Amino acid sequence: MFAKKSLGQNFLISTQPVRRMIECAKVIASDTVLEIGPGKGVLTKALLATGARVIAVEKDDNLIPLLQVSFDAEIRTGQFTLIHGDVLTLFATHPALLTKGYKVVANIPYYITGEIIRMFLEAEIQPDTIALLVQKEVAERIVARDGKESILSISVKAYGVPEYGGTVKKSLFRPIPNVDSAIIAIHHITKALFVDKQVSELRFFEVVKAGFAHKRKQLKNNLKGVIDDTKLESVGMRRAEELTVQEWIELSA
Repeated sequence: MFAKKSLGQNFLISTQPVRRMIECAKVIASDTVLEIGPGKGVLTKALLATGARVIAVEKDDNLIPLLQVSFDAEIRTGQFTLIHGDVLTLFATHPALLTKGYKVVANIPYYITGEIIRMFLEAEIQPDTIALLVQKEVAERIVARDGKESILSISVKAYGVPEYGGTVKKSLFRPIPNVDSAIIAIHHITKALFVDKQVSELRFFEVVKAGFAHKRKQLKNNLKGVIDDTKLESVGMRRAEELTVQEWIELSA
């Protein structure tokens, strides 16, 4: 079974990252877990071993028969549900599939990392936890390892608490990708920040995007005309990468 470059497939050949992902997501027997792109089923097998109910969405036509045979027993008992489709349209095609409290655990195609993270963080029914294998650089940017925030890190932190779960060497995939990967987990996912502060998501991201529009400029220059002058005074000489989520909320209110 060959990986399809068009689908961004890189299959894991080691169970060590799989165990770490499950550990980061704190998967237990009572959980419902959504897996994106199960591939040959390495992660699927480990998730099912926890006793959790697993729902997997696979786009590749060629992998569906393989997964159906590999997990025939779990499909028959109802522990495993296999959906042939595109995860990016999941909420439209299967609106009643997921209920509150589910978790997302997946080795995802890197080219849709941002779309997947945004889709689930902004969803009407959010997962409690997300644990993904992503490019190492992306994971580091989400947790702001260099101490500098970005639109991506602020966007994630507005909804949850990110954790860098460890580096995964590129040699543990087939075909071998060009870069190392990392596990990123997002815990305590909620929209409470917007509800409690009475700031709409739309307004919050409007201000954040304007603030990061020209990274080298001082924040007050980027936000001129976007927020009122009294709030502009409060940011002083700072740049967008220096502000916390709470400060962005206050500027957006």
